[in-house]
Amino acid sequence: MNNNKLKDNFFFISWILSLVSILGSLYFSEVLKYEPCELCWYERIFMYPLLFILGLAIIKKDFFQSRYVLVLCSIGSVISLYHYAFQKGIIGKHVVFACGRVSCMEGYINWLGFITIPLLSFVAFLAITIMMIVIIKIEKKDLRNEKNIN
Repeated sequence: MNNNKLKDNFFFISWILSLVSILGSLYFSEVLKYEPCELCWYERIFMYPLLFILGLAIIKKDFFQSRYVLVLCSIGSVISLYHYAFQKGIIGKHVVFACGRVSCMEGYINWLGFITIPLLSFVAFLAITIMMIVIIKIEKKDLRNEKNIN
């Protein structure tokens, strides 16, 4: 598979992941009526723009957008990992900086005893982050090869 096709596929898979994440968060909040906590809102702030950034990047074949996506996903990953660690008691209650009307400890779902909404968020952010890192490395390699040819 050539590099451009791989980059296209990674952008498309990332776009699908962001779409599924957004639809999942809206399903939990609007259909099941799970009110998001403050940390969930922060996670949404970093996930929702990805749908548009990745969509435009796919349409325009603008692989440079991977850098912006990487920044958003890296921050979103840290927030969701922190949220998950707090929810599972790895980080103590005294460390939490943000909890509004709904407690960030609220575990609306707990599939198999460890899969919670923040973990789902973390996995999505992490998967997109990894794909963006691969795209950036391919871009750098392509630039080096292009310079060597010229």
